[in-house]
Amino acid sequence: MMVGKSNPVGAADASAGSSGAASASGSGPGSGSESGGPASGRTGSATAWIVSAGVFVVNLDLFIVNVAVPALATSFDDVSLASLSWVLNAYAIVFAALLVTAGRLADRYGHRRGFLLGLAVFTVASALCAVAPGVGWLVAARALQAAGAAALMPTSLALLLVATPAERRPRAIRGWAAIGGIAAGLGPVAGGLLVEADWRWVFLVNVPVGAAGLVAGVRLLPADRPDRSGPLPDLAGAVLLTLAIGSLALGLVKAEVWGWSSGRVLGSLAAAVILAAAFWLRSARHPVPIVELPLLRIPAFALATLAALLFTVAFAAMLLTSVLWCQQVWGYSAFRTGLAIAPGPLVVPVLAIASGPVVRLLGAGRTAAAGCLLFAGGLVWWALALDTAPHYAAAFLPGMFITGVGVGFALPTLVGAAATALPPGRFATGSAVTTMARQTGSVLGVAVMVGLIGEPRTAEAALTAFRHGWLTAAVVGALAVAAALALPRPAAPAGAAPAKAPA
Repeated sequence: MMVGKSNPVGAADASAGSSGAASASGSGPGSGSESGGPASGRTGSATAWIVSAGVFVVNLDLFIVNVAVPALATSFDDVSLASLSWVLNAYAIVFAALLVTAGRLADRYGHRRGFLLGLAVFTVASALCAVAPGVGWLVAARALQAAGAAALMPTSLALLLVATPAERRPRAIRGWAAIGGIAAGLGPVAGGLLVEADWRWVFLVNVPVGAAGLVAGVRLLPADRPDRSGPLPDLAGAVLLTLAIGSLALGLVKAEVWGWSSGRVLGSLAAAVILAAAFWLRSARHPVPIVELPLLRIPAFALATLAALLFTVAFAAMLLTSVLWCQQVWGYSAFRTGLAIAPGPLVVPVLAIASGPVVRLLGAGRTAAAGCLLFAGGLVWWALALDTAPHYAAAFLPGMFITGVGVGFALPTLVGAAATALPPGRFATGSAVTTMARQTGSVLGVAVMVGLIGEPRTAEAALTAFRHGWLTAAVVGALAVAAALALPRPAAPAGAAPAKAPA
């Protein structure tokens, strides 16, 4: 049995919904339709359904592709885990790099146009994924999918808010965010069912939904009045960010094969540092940067974003190892794997809602730290309890449930803490930065696990490799605990205006 033939859940993040991502657009409640106010009830309902369908398939895709990766290893002979990891990492890297740029271009040229373009690109790319003759084609199509998602996600929330009366916007935002949780819960099981037929259905399922959304969107989505003043967003910065994250992932993924001290690994890591430095300098000087560096001088925002990045490293590692373990070590089918994983994602949306009173009682930092600690504890449980003999109820399920509870308390709290630390005028941009950090964490989590697990040839070697992976991810989760505990508790009473970002 070749244990290394399956792969991650990159995007992971996806995870508790891409709520931060969708806020990337610089517009929000203040944006108006052509009439300058909310759309009619019929148009508003149509808009909600259309954007929800688009957001749902994007979030669902993150989870069903994860379950499909072992089938890809069977379909494409002699493909290593390192090569397959790019099916997920290409998506996460491009999504992270283009999110803010796509949102700002939509501000400039129109949210309706941006959403329809993003949905069209995502739909066409899904079809290209389904007909991929090899891994290289599939990776390229996944990158194209990510470009479509980067345009679709920020514009979806902007369109929804424009079509919703002001008094109903908080409810609309909660409903929009819940789509990610629903997709997370259904994704593993739906992915398992589709893979049982053929892995290509994992991508084909997006095509009819996307096509219907495009037809309805052209007819029913409200037009908006974009603001074309000011400079274009930093497109070169997006390229630098893409190359920096890609170089880092390449070095980590190939370290076992090339050797940590090899020139190719050291060169990849050095290139990542140089490209990241160039991106940082460009962001400091560009009038419309990918990352507004002054935001990082707000302590609560910087710490919450750091904690979210670290947590997502551990989260992506957990998703990768859970699929690999079930299918490659225990020999589960794709559908059974989906059922095995589903309890974790299913508890996330429930706890995300129920965590509100806990946050008010303990503060965001302690609540998020408790979630990160629980998550790390679930990984340690797996390291101690799992064996090559299948014991789902006694060994795997408790760890999956504990990690799901951890996600429910940690991730929404960290995203919320980062957003509420910002002045209202920077909420959209700051939320996009937090989402970029989470996507980067997803890439790192996948890359680190690929390097640690490798391609073990025996069951005992696999057990040792997975235990090292789980314990490493638990250590990263503990670092997220420390970052969360450092979050300052707000001194101002609820409802007070947040502090302004430093110049």
